[in-house]
Amino acid sequence: MTAPLHKASAVESTATADAAPDAPGTPDNSGASGKAIEGRSPWKIAWTRLKRDKLALAGAFVVLFLVLVAVFAPVIVGLLGHPPDEFHEDQIDPLFGTPIGSWGGVSSEFLFGVEPVNGRDVFSRIVYGARISLLVAFLAAVFAVVLGTILGIIAGYFGGWIDAALSRVMDVMLAFPQLLFTIALVSVLPNELLGLDGSGVRIAALVVVIGFFGWPYVGRIVRGQTLSLRNREYVEAAQSLGAGRLYILRRELLPNLIAPITVYATLMIPTNILTEAALSFLGAGVKPPTASWGQMLSTAITTYEADPLFMVIPGLAIFITVLAFNLFGDGVRDALDPKGSR
Repeated sequence: MTAPLHKASAVESTATADAAPDAPGTPDNSGASGKAIEGRSPWKIAWTRLKRDKLALAGAFVVLFLVLVAVFAPVIVGLLGHPPDEFHEDQIDPLFGTPIGSWGGVSSEFLFGVEPVNGRDVFSRIVYGARISLLVAFLAAVFAVVLGTILGIIAGYFGGWIDAALSRVMDVMLAFPQLLFTIALVSVLPNELLGLDGSGVRIAALVVVIGFFGWPYVGRIVRGQTLSLRNREYVEAAQSLGAGRLYILRRELLPNLIAPITVYATLMIPTNILTEAALSFLGAGVKPPTASWGQMLSTAITTYEADPLFMVIPGLAIFITVLAFNLFGDGVRDALDPKGSR
């Protein structure tokens, strides 16, 4: 009996395979193995976009520089300046109370000049002032983000009367006069509280007040995002598998809220810096002689005609810091935007 015509013998099959050329477009795997296609996570895509934004990178470098200056302030002042609270009356004109020399007493010994009347080193006070501004801004932003995220995700996920109650609380908080409340609160604070004294009490009060009045902004964003995420397929799948509400909030919703929370946190920090400077300018910030940029601006009001540089330097410090954070925050927002073209 002969074999069926449609079946080729083993020898013919082998010969055909050896003689047939590769099909067009078929990769040749006879040599080294081809390079595996590597998938990119959303965070890697965002980092790639962020690296293309030169302004955002410039802002990030300035922010990193300011953080390092704040952390190593004692070392920097020890090398390039003088103690921030040390008076140098020999650098002040006894008749007019202004710095001796031009440009507010700028010299190799006093890089940014000296303060009028008392002769304190402006460079040292700017460096130490960065500590106060960044510390208050960062801690207040963390406080607002944590509280706003918790309450916003609860309001958006549970809905009903919980959502209605928390939404009304947010509306009241947004309409509350934060500046007047802070000034009134600071004016009645004791000098010692919970183991803190002096400027420590003021710093703690500023962090709590600024963060407490900032959480409704975060809460609204988180609530809106949660409302759009709670009906997604993966949330319904987790519910059908018997996952509890806490598990869904922690493992299904919260990871998808990190991007908008990160963006808003980077944009909240410069606002907190301006708020702290405004409160210090009005006398509701840290207590003298602790260095603060807003406090330096307030002191410069009476001497800006005779020594304008004393007002310009802390003003530039606030301007550069806020601008750097805003540029970095805008870059992070564009990088994490899934609809972005960059």
